[in-house]
Amino acid sequence: MVPEIAPPEIEHSVRLTADAVLILDRRKLPLEREWVRCETVAEVAQAIKDMVTQSSGPYFAALYGMVLAARAGEDLEAAGRLLVETRRTNNHLHKAVHCVLSTSDRSVAGVLAAAEAGDELYRARSRALATAAAELLPDGARVLTHCWADIYLIELVVALRKAHKEFSFVCTETRPYLQGARLTAPTLAEMGVDTTLVTDGMGAALIADGRVDALVTAADRVTMDGHVINKVGTLGLAAAAQAFGVPFHALVQAPDQDAPSAAAVPIEYRDGTDVLSFHVSGVRGLYPAFDVTPPRLVTTVVTDRGAFAPTALSKYYEVHEYYEEGERNQ
Repeated sequence: MVPEIAPPEIEHSVRLTADAVLILDRRKLPLEREWVRCETVAEVAQAIKDMVTQSSGPYFAALYGMVLAARAGEDLEAAGRLLVETRRTNNHLHKAVHCVLSTSDRSVAGVLAAAEAGDELYRARSRALATAAAELLPDGARVLTHCWADIYLIELVVALRKAHKEFSFVCTETRPYLQGARLTAPTLAEMGVDTTLVTDGMGAALIADGRVDALVTAADRVTMDGHVINKVGTLGLAAAAQAFGVPFHALVQAPDQDAPSAAAVPIEYRDGTDVLSFHVSGVRGLYPAFDVTPPRLVTTVVTDRGAFAPTALSKYYEVHEYYEEGERNQ
């Protein structure tokens, strides 16, 4: 029997109420639990832009932000554009907005139903993805991860336990927002996982020392030619992993048909002052929020339809003949 463990609180970090969307402020975790109350779609967009929520959080926030727009009688197309423009590297926002706008019923009830369906679809695909990823990891795997893989990570832990595999995780702290320290490590510990936290600069040394069996990260986007776009720092870890014969598995629900190559993906640059721990006169900061890992450094891209070589991602759309245009980028 696999022991039942209560899901971590962060698994449901966006909540729709009768008059607002509540978003758990990930910038305050793990020491504080503060919910940001958004009463309009504009407030949801601002919360996403301000990094109140990250990873899959913006997807759920956008779903339910569209419900707020419907309740207020706002133009849903305009509301969708507002949300999509807040974060442009990860295409979760586009997916969420498309999910709502693709419904023929633009009533409040219809929009709510579409948002709830999009919520469950994302969770179901995350479970399928995690099951495929768990099959790639050996029993006793020591997994290095970078940044916060969110529901992918939570479901991977569940899948590994269902497979009766032993495992442990090493998490980078992920400067400058410290998603690994604030979110990944505490969530894994909350789930009873053997967890170690290291600084961002230690990953290559651990790989070289033979302390890592697999590098596993989420991907904010994967292009059709196999480039993996993820939190800055992923590229360096992937290069170290290849140098020392450690596989790199990138998790994403689906490769992006609208991104044939990395050139089609805008890389967000955030305020450079975020990287300055000490504000010294004459020193400027630079903060590219994401980097691009080329396919030659990627072992597998793990999707909700199984694992694929990064050079064979077109097969993703051939796996199921029932795939329809209405599902595009969902």
